[in-house]
Amino acid sequence: MFWQSEEVTEILRMIEQEHLDIRTVTMGVSLRGLAGRDLGVLCRDIREHLERCAGQLVPTIEAIQAELAVPITNKRLSVTPIAIVAEPTGADSYVAVAEAMDNAAAEVGVDYIGGFSALVEKRATRGDSVLIDSIPEALGSTERVCSSVNVATTRAGINVDAILRMAERIKQLAERTKDQGGIGCAKLVTFANIPEDNPFIAGAMHGIGEGDIVINVGVSGPGVVLSALRRLVGDNPRCSLGEIAEVVKRTSFKVTRAGEMIGREVVRRLGGDVSFGVVDLSLAPTPTVGDSVAEILETLGLERTGAPGSTVALALITDAVKKGGLMASSSVGGLSGAFIPVSEDRGMVDAARVGALSLEKLEAMTAVCSVGLDMVAVPGDTPVDTIAAIIADEIAIGVVNHKTTAVRIIPVPGKVAGESYDYGGLLGIAQVQSVSKFSSEQFVRHGGRIPAPLTSLRN
Repeated sequence: MFWQSEEVTEILRMIEQEHLDIRTVTMGVSLRGLAGRDLGVLCRDIREHLERCAGQLVPTIEAIQAELAVPITNKRLSVTPIAIVAEPTGADSYVAVAEAMDNAAAEVGVDYIGGFSALVEKRATRGDSVLIDSIPEALGSTERVCSSVNVATTRAGINVDAILRMAERIKQLAERTKDQGGIGCAKLVTFANIPEDNPFIAGAMHGIGEGDIVINVGVSGPGVVLSALRRLVGDNPRCSLGEIAEVVKRTSFKVTRAGEMIGREVVRRLGGDVSFGVVDLSLAPTPTVGDSVAEILETLGLERTGAPGSTVALALITDAVKKGGLMASSSVGGLSGAFIPVSEDRGMVDAARVGALSLEKLEAMTAVCSVGLDMVAVPGDTPVDTIAAIIADEIAIGVVNHKTTAVRIIPVPGKVAGESYDYGGLLGIAQVQSVSKFSSEQFVRHGGRIPAPLTSLRN
């Protein structure tokens, strides 16, 4: 990559004034070669393999951060879906595997490790079932392990039986971590069309089509986009929506360039079998003022995020972000777009608090953004069937529209709609949102698999 001096100067300004950061450098590690029949041996091998592969990851990232003065917020690992790796053991629980992952992550100094995962879009094997049943204890007893379960794809349809099981595990995990507001659920995501190269937690996993060791970079630039739009609107309050899209696209181009530069430098310094994967350019907000997707939407003229027009405004921003990223790199992947994790975005929290942003409006907005219902808090007594139906609705959006959608929902123990819980750090403040009082039990309890849509037949 070749850089002009003006481009470097602009990147430095973005870092210093506009909250630009490399949100995560995630090393994906294949565990396919470790599968075997002895659970104890597998746990030992996973720990040793991760420590060997990732031993220099954090020191390398920290050296690059110090030399280039580019903030790199998180260092993470992802692994092959554990349901695949652990199934040959015949074990009745994979909690020991989660503990081995957690110990390895602590040893190498990363923040999180993803891949305690299963792919059950059609049906669940015995290994998949064991993993899903292990989730409450595994996530409740570890600090860094994150889990994802893919319950649907556009080609396979929707596994409603798996969705019901996930809703049950979510409730169990919330209860297991009730002393911390059900925080364990923040490490668990239910997916449709899960990507194999996502660097963002909690949905990161190392797909079975990936190489042995891959570096994926997640770049976040809500503050940069917000600043660019404020300058545009300030200079020209009557600017067109086309001009707004163009500014977002150009800004995304610059942010993506910075992410690829960092990722390739990490790969160069690590050497060996490490390869560069993707740049995931996602507007991933934080609780910091000025680093908010909601503030971007409100800068465009919405009184509050959630007001009529929020969905189309988010569609405009998401599309422009993707186009800018694709212009900047041939290695754009992961999710790439705009995230709307409610508790992690101060503007979203404020909108939910004043009643502008409902669960139903959030669902509509997810039809055009990168992921789905993310870090959504609901009352702790929300029934399992209602949680399952909320997940199923969101999954249907992904399946029908050929896109990734996901649900990270937290039934906060002891809390009711209108109350809040402060998780601190990047997880922010969860504003508990109301859910429909009408039951979905009879519908979701039909179970089975909803067939793939007609548009899936593309051969």
